Amino acid sequence: MRGVKPPLVSAPFVLCAIANLLQGISFNLYLHMPGFLSDLGASPLVIGWIFAVTGLVAIAVRPGIGTVMDRHGRRRLILVGNVLNVVVTALYLTVDQIGPWVYLVRVLHGVAEAILFTVLFTFAADHVPRSRLTEGLALFGVSGMLPMSIGGVLGDWILAHLDYTALFGAAVAFAVLALLASLPLRDVATTTVDSDSEPPRGFVAALRQPDLLPIWWITLIFFIALSGIFIFLKTFVMTRGVGSVGGFFTAYTAVAIALRVGFGWVPDRIGPVKVLIPSVIALALGVFALALAETGEAVSVAGGLCGLGHGYTFPILSGLVVGRARERDRGSAVAIYTGIADVGAVIGGPMFGFVLARSSYTGLYMLVAVVLLVGLIVFLPWDSRVQRAALADPGRVSG
Repeated sequence: MRGVKPPLVSAPFVLCAIANLLQGISFNLYLHMPGFLSDLGASPLVIGWIFAVTGLVAIAVRPGIGTVMDRHGRRRLILVGNVLNVVVTALYLTVDQIGPWVYLVRVLHGVAEAILFTVLFTFAADHVPRSRLTEGLALFGVSGMLPMSIGGVLGDWILAHLDYTALFGAAVAFAVLALLASLPLRDVATTTVDSDSEPPRGFVAALRQPDLLPIWWITLIFFIALSGIFIFLKTFVMTRGVGSVGGFFTAYTAVAIALRVGFGWVPDRIGPVKVLIPSVIALALGVFALALAETGEAVSVAGGLCGLGHGYTFPILSGLVVGRARERDRGSAVAIYTGIADVGAVIGGPMFGFVLARSSYTGLYMLVAVVLLVGLIVFLPWDSRVQRAALADPGRVSG
């Protein structure tokens, strides 16, 4: 019937979201890892580098992940990524000093997360109707947002009553559950005209696609900013003695999830770029509020503002990537998009660690807010030019 929306939720979509939720809880328990590293004697700069090395290796493996997905499907990587994730989370139980071993464990964790983050997101995109793309990816994104709150709160509770050994043990348990939830997932055949007529062009072609270049830019800015928030939040609350990781991320995820569940349709209806602008500004305001926070309530308010910005920004950027990429290049495009998250950590971790070592948390988070606003100012005219060019010559821009 005309005007009836295609269904947004299917059984594979739900199973994928459950698997993503479970592996996300495992991963987000490591929001508390800076405290563990600090107890072992690591400085803020060293903590930044330890987190950055995870991103470096993830960046290196992204082209291979995208190529394998486009040529051989998603299932085999879903299984490989989950098995590796179980193994590497168990290895954290062997870390007892700052040295080469902790870097190696982080390298392996980077590979596992690169695979899972990319392949589960791509699998979900395969099952979202094109006409409801941003809405569907926003809904799937709830399975990635909830773990930030759960990981923060559960980690707070574990460390209040037990120790980091128990924290890492919980991460292993959730990794095992994610593996079990992933076992039923099967590949879906692509059916669009472009998937039948042309083979995948590859990672480099997707990276250089003109109408995706401004998306890569603002995505990089977004993830650089997130690295400044996430990596140093634990030491921020420890140093200032206000708020908690769990409190910040509970407010963060509550606002983001309410936005996605209740108003996930807004970007598709109004236009994704139009909604992206206030979303990035809201994230910048949240980081600015965090810079000035002196009470637990202020930390939670900052978390809510950041969640308001993140709630739309991530699914909008995701939808723009999936929507502009050719279907047969979707795996490579998503690998680039998720890989930029790691590039952001590689740049942001050491950069913000350097700033923090020579400044303060106020200076650190004010810089993060400025980075977001400058990134948006560069993006808007660039993307506008690309879209005008697309209207004039669609083949040149997308090809």
